[in-house]
Amino acid sequence: MQDGTFTITNPGVFGSQFGTPIINQPQVAIMGVGTIEKRPRVLAGADGEDVIAVRTCSYFSLSFDHRLIDGAVADQFLGHVKRTIESFPESAL
Repeated sequence: MQDGTFTITNPGVFGSQFGTPIINQPQVAIMGVGTIEKRPRVLAGADGEDVIAVRTCSYFSLSFDHRLIDGAVADQFLGHVKRTIESFPESAL
């Protein structure tokens, strides 16, 4: 394999919450981004109690060629993307 790439697709632009994107060779992975919308979330309050808050959320999916990418590494990548996005202030989104 050579000239492999990574692609991001956005089925969310059509209102879909998530999708299962298919890799087009010679790509090695493709990440799908679902619609971005406000949803209720359960969060830990300042006192440690659970509180319900409205947050901007989206579902992400990742399809990858297992011959080239180990599943654990792919999951770590998606976890890194999640932590990075969650670290942005709500006002920046």
